Amino acid sequence: MTQAPSSGIAGRGDGVKHDVAEGEITAAPAKATGVAIAVLAVVAVLVVALDQWTKQLALTALSDGSTVRLLGGAVYFDLTRNSGAAFSIGTGVTFIFPIIAATVLGLIIWFARRLRSWPWALAMGLVLGGAMGNLTDRLFRAPGPLEGHVVDFISVFAPGGQAFPIFNTADSALFCGVVLAIALEFTGFRRDGTRVRAGKEAGSSGGVRHSPGDEA
Repeated sequence: MTQAPSSGIAGRGDGVKHDVAEGEITAAPAKATGVAIAVLAVVAVLVVALDQWTKQLALTALSDGSTVRLLGGAVYFDLTRNSGAAFSIGTGVTFIFPIIAATVLGLIIWFARRLRSWPWALAMGLVLGGAMGNLTDRLFRAPGPLEGHVVDFISVFAPGGQAFPIFNTADSALFCGVVLAIALEFTGFRRDGTRVRAGKEAGSSGGVRHSPGDEA
């Protein structure tokens, strides 16, 4: 009896076809899961709410020019209004930052179409919430729409941003989201819920990509 050559498609009994070539297993593209989208949305909303709440507290408590010293001088609450980007970068080109924020929003929506990993949802939610938090200031704070100054109030190691640019909650969320995304990428986690591991597990240098059911 003659056996037909392998077509390169292997089934796992999970209803998903997997391409097998040179020691690598890849899952077919899948749509986003409700859990991942929910995590992204909830994290983004919480970041925006926390950002605007802390900014309002800073405006209420520090508008008289006072400074609050915490943790032995490791952290200071010192109010300032920033016309630049995160960490007071680019103070002379305020108008361009709402455009950048809108672009980030569009990209995250695009990438979320096949989002199946909750760690990636967390990272993207932090980035989205941080971008939206500062965009809210750009749109609704003085001196006017698209040119509004962002409220910053966190200074580390010295007041007035002497040791490091003053920032806010949105900046912190944005930074943490980017760091988490980089860490996920370098550790092999993908947005579709798969994970690429070293070739040791496949007996080759091609690596293994596990299906969404194998990894979070």
